[in-house]
Amino acid sequence: MPSEPVMSPDPYATPERRALRALVADFTAREIAPHLPVWEREGQLPRELHRKAAEAGVLGIGFSEDVGGSGGDLIDVVVMTEALLEAGGSGGIVSGLFSHGIALPHVVDEAARRRERGDAAGADDLVARVIAPVLRGEAIASLAVTEADGGSDVARLRTRAVRVDGGWEVSGAKLYITSGVRADVVVAAVRTGTTEEGAAGISLVLLDPRADGYAAPRALDKMGWWCSDTAELSFDGVRVPESDVLGEGLGFASLARHFVSERISIAVTAYSTAQRALDLTVAWARQRETFGRPLVSRQVVRHTLVEMARQVDVARVYTRDVARRYAAGDDVILPAVQAKKTAVEACEYVVDRAVQFHGGMGYMRESEVERHYRDARVLGIGGGATEVMDDLAARLLGY
Repeated sequence: MPSEPVMSPDPYATPERRALRALVADFTAREIAPHLPVWEREGQLPRELHRKAAEAGVLGIGFSEDVGGSGGDLIDVVVMTEALLEAGGSGGIVSGLFSHGIALPHVVDEAARRRERGDAAGADDLVARVIAPVLRGEAIASLAVTEADGGSDVARLRTRAVRVDGGWEVSGAKLYITSGVRADVVVAAVRTGTTEEGAAGISLVLLDPRADGYAAPRALDKMGWWCSDTAELSFDGVRVPESDVLGEGLGFASLARHFVSERISIAVTAYSTAQRALDLTVAWARQRETFGRPLVSRQVVRHTLVEMARQVDVARVYTRDVARRYAAGDDVILPAVQAKKTAVEACEYVVDRAVQFHGGMGYMRESEVERHYRDARVLGIGGGATEVMDDLAARLLGY
């Protein structure tokens, strides 16, 4: 008799990750969802939220305990993001509360490089001065890459660092920078090489917003993600010591490497936002009556809900598999691009139908689906615009 196939356990449903999901859902219900409308109006998150998230063990998920994190890998980040959004959080919360998720990995990498070459003091300095305070919720970190005339084309950035005695001076500007208004430390992409364009000569440096030449950030008004502050930054001769350069000339490679996990995270945000909007719509359709019958009794409504559920599930299953492969060390540059597009398109469809089925209430600011509709629009832009990602996918496929 042939033996029964052995099914691999679901890495997203281990006891530890079930507990993590419950922890994040509870934290969201207590500390986020009730206050989100106020934070939306205020245009930023309170610093106290970062401290509370750190105390709950949420803020440092995905970062090693060696650098002050809570441990875990990308799968744990996926579980956390799903739970936060499905319990009543928002894309703006994910963006603003976890902006260090795209900023700190570059600092962690540099600390590891210094340790490998025997510079333990330099590594410890980065951990103690930059990484650990952020993961304790005592400081806020931001990543500054995008510029007005570059957009998704990182190789065209113009912000330049010029070598001076004892370090560098940075001059230039950055645009659309998440957490840029509140940031205590900014990981900025600058041109340290002699060329004016191209990937060569791009480095990442740590900028102190309190330094001379660092202009007061200009807060930007946005379509969505209102609770996540976004800024325009300007620098004029900001001094950067040599110790705050995160590998001269290694910036583009570091950004490209971490863009993969960022795109996976955006995909998770997209399908989890869609799941929340679907849940809200199903509940609305069951209690809302039209012409004497529940909305859900209409065939066209049920069929649309089925399509919404199908698209969410396809995006979730695909993205989770890509995240699993990434955590296992596989090369998933192309699958991450495809997962992001799949999830973003699913989210766009679902939030649109959610607003439509809520009718006039869906158009009201007091309706949660209205916020998700606005928040979803940026997901096809951030982390590389969909059109740019399609071009990257074509090159990777040899087209």
